[in-house]
Amino acid sequence: MQRITIAPGYEISRVIRGGWQLAGGHGAVDQALAIDDMVAFADAGITTFDCADIYTGVEDLIGRFRLRYRDLHGAQALERIRVHTKFVPDLGVLPTITKAYVESVIDTSRQRLNLDCLDLVQFHWWDYDMPAWLDTLGWLKELQADGKINKISGTNFDSEHVEAILDAGIPFTSLQLQYSLLDRRPEKRMVALGKANDFALFCYGTVAGGFLSDRWLGRQEPEHPLENRSLTKYKLIIDDLGGWDLFQSLLSALRKVADRHATDIATIASAAMLRKPGVSAVIVGARNRDHLPSNLAIATIALSDADLFEIDQALGGANELEGDVYTLERDRTGRHGSIMKYNLNKGE
Repeated sequence: MQRITIAPGYEISRVIRGGWQLAGGHGAVDQALAIDDMVAFADAGITTFDCADIYTGVEDLIGRFRLRYRDLHGAQALERIRVHTKFVPDLGVLPTITKAYVESVIDTSRQRLNLDCLDLVQFHWWDYDMPAWLDTLGWLKELQADGKINKISGTNFDSEHVEAILDAGIPFTSLQLQYSLLDRRPEKRMVALGKANDFALFCYGTVAGGFLSDRWLGRQEPEHPLENRSLTKYKLIIDDLGGWDLFQSLLSALRKVADRHATDIATIASAAMLRKPGVSAVIVGARNRDHLPSNLAIATIALSDADLFEIDQALGGANELEGDVYTLERDRTGRHGSIMKYNLNKGE
């Protein structure tokens, strides 16, 4: 598995194992099997894991996995394991947030993950009209100075607010953001901003909730309601981009490229994102190890310039999505924002 250094002394695998699908609400989880699966991913070279304080039960699982991995391979092997968590205060907390609240959540994550110092904390803020977001980052910086956080990062911030974070002197290591063949909003400003300020981009949504897969090639357009919120979210992106026919043209192009590399559409869709400037890693949602071989292939498939040109040609008539990173999703009254959940720590 390819690895990349995103900060001095801080190396990650270019494919990150996502933990969202292990969270409560996605069906019963066999915890012993889930830990065995994590061990299999780490042994295969996918040594970076993504989670969040709001992913019910996942930090605990990863904490138990870390102990198991240490027992199996020793403390030195455990040093290669990186855990990226998120700090996501509920919408209802934002008006009254305090440093004490922030520190209590960070301490809970440390306890769950069995880490004295969290490797990397990705901060998300639901509403820019609530002005304490920059104060909160300052408190995270203070906790970093106290040795409770190694790297401070963000998730779903737009370019304007990332610039404000940098101007405030917050040491910003990376940004996790929705970035795929369907959603290229980061290319408007964020990619150049990352390059100019030396922070890494981690992409989620590279298979668009499963739409960028062989399952949907040649299928009739689905009607609402779709079977889950993730599909609903990405179907709205498909609609805004240009509709189902354009999407099918993209799938056909991806299938031709996949045939040349003896793999599947989803693998090509994610591998193409690793070729994008500024992208350090892609996050794969994996409930178990069934797709481990294809997840490993994401970083090893050598896509040619001709492959990438063919994919781009299929998107030649696409519309430009509105706004910057996560702009559509922040409008709580709009089509995209109205389906989001904003108080996840409360289980709402």
